[in-house]
Amino acid sequence: MTAFRHSAESLAKLALDASLPERRLSEAIAEHLRRTAHIAPSPAEQRSWDRSLPVLARDLVDAGLGEVEMLVEYQLPLTSKRADVVLAGVDRRTGEDAYVVVELKQWSRAELFEDDPGLVLVEGVPGAPRLHPVLQVQGYCEYIADFTGALHGRSDAIRGVAYLHNAADPDIEDLYSAVDGEHARMFAKSRRGAFLDYLRDRFAPQPGAGAADRLLGSVIRPSKQLLKLAAAEIKEREQFVLLAEQRLAYEIVQHAAERARRADAKEVKNLFKYFNSFTESRRNDLDVLICDEAHRIRETSQNRYTPARLRGDRRQVDELIDAARVPVFLLDEHQVVRPGETGTVAEIRSHAQARGFRVHEVSLDEQFRCGGSRAYEDWVLSLLGLDGRSPGPWTGDDHFAVGLAESPWELETALHGKLAEGYSARMTAGFCWPWSDPRKDDSLVHDVRIGDWSRPWNVKGDRAVGSAPASALWATMDGGFEQVGCVYTAQGFEYDWNGVIIGPDLVVRDGRLTTVRQASKDPALTRGTTDEQADRLIRNTYKVLLTRGMLGTCVHRGALRGNQAPDGAAGGEEPDAGVDEQPVRAGAGSP
Repeated sequence: MTAFRHSAESLAKLALDASLPERRLSEAIAEHLRRTAHIAPSPAEQRSWDRSLPVLARDLVDAGLGEVEMLVEYQLPLTSKRADVVLAGVDRRTGEDAYVVVELKQWSRAELFEDDPGLVLVEGVPGAPRLHPVLQVQGYCEYIADFTGALHGRSDAIRGVAYLHNAADPDIEDLYSAVDGEHARMFAKSRRGAFLDYLRDRFAPQPGAGAADRLLGSVIRPSKQLLKLAAAEIKEREQFVLLAEQRLAYEIVQHAAERARRADAKEVKNLFKYFNSFTESRRNDLDVLICDEAHRIRETSQNRYTPARLRGDRRQVDELIDAARVPVFLLDEHQVVRPGETGTVAEIRSHAQARGFRVHEVSLDEQFRCGGSRAYEDWVLSLLGLDGRSPGPWTGDDHFAVGLAESPWELETALHGKLAEGYSARMTAGFCWPWSDPRKDDSLVHDVRIGDWSRPWNVKGDRAVGSAPASALWATMDGGFEQVGCVYTAQGFEYDWNGVIIGPDLVVRDGRLTTVRQASKDPALTRGTTDEQADRLIRNTYKVLLTRGMLGTCVHRGALRGNQAPDGAAGGEEPDAGVDEQPVRAGAGSP
């Protein structure tokens, strides 16, 4: 993990150094983030650093803790989410490593949202309510303890603090009612003395460099306790730790659901349904309806089996909105991979507002896939032309490895090596080869063919074929590596190492990737699909495939060269330097 790192004393001096240019501290942090995470902080974010970090550094110095390390903008394991500051030092009582996550808020006045202890309205900050900062920092602490090897079995070694250094107690009095327990505390400027006492009680006046080294260099893996929780989660459907905007969305839904419950809503009997299951629902039959993968909402719920009495022009999104007092839509517009899928933010908002409903939109845009590498996610979007930008070279990211394989043999060998090291790995490909049914002898046809290399697609149905697992288990069960996954099987799954074969439906022309509809074997691209729709669906397919890996992705681009197109499909030109000028072939963590 990375962070902008200084002792409290050196950071306080950096903030006061008159020999450096204006906004010296924020510029130094911004440069660090541009170099390590390939992100450009906003002016507002930089202003917040200049206003908040010197306050915290001076408090530590005044508490006699100038040698405690400040890890600024600490990136949480396997996500792009960053904590404001993690303090690293020596536990005053035990002499072991100790950490405090600090969430810095510049709020001067805030109150609970409609008496809900999890939500906060901030004066001068328009829009939807914010998550209570104590819940935010508590979630960070739990997540870091769950995924950082150095803290396994030592959850007491990390604590959290929300520090509202511009607020007086009377101006945030409501917020204290939600603070319960020692693992996460809240302090305002009125309680600076208590905050300094808290820091002195937590840390010894000794250097924290060693503790910082061990946290930043720790192995990243889920704890045994988290794995046990995951097993119980599947069995009992309890709640996982939610971070920041995830927890905010959860609290807003819970708040709205409680209001609906008080309105005498009926008991929910069926928990899981398809989008087209609500054609006959009565208005507000449910308290809450959570529509996951809502980008897959279709124009209507009708199909050839729909009774005549239910046929009409009613939109599916309207059925879903009407079915519950609180409908919730979770979506990613770049994951639409079938024709007729119409779920977009604009579409849902317009239909809800047409009925006079209040809409809360929460952007869950923090990156949890791809090792938390926002740089990789952004690069994929620009590479595929999904965000309006021209493709550029991959410049690297310490949190995610990207490699190129000159042949499918090389790709498969690299991923086999990762399997041997105990990681999970899978191969996927664009839908450019036919998908045959199993043979009568219960073997799979090697449909995916490139030169002298061939492998079968994953199993179509819910029954294993020989040693090949059923479709739903391809990404997780032994035996799945021997088949190539298609987008419909891979979507929704992640694995450590990801191999992607780019087929001849995506070629390079004039420095940009261009789709070739005729090279696709996807049965979803029917004659009723326009060329524009087909172009978008093919690009979205590769967006899904390229973002399945948690630690790294290796790409075989042979089909891009135009010399390995199956069934006579036209290939493309050799990619130019603007697309992949700096392929990663070796180095720490690369395939």
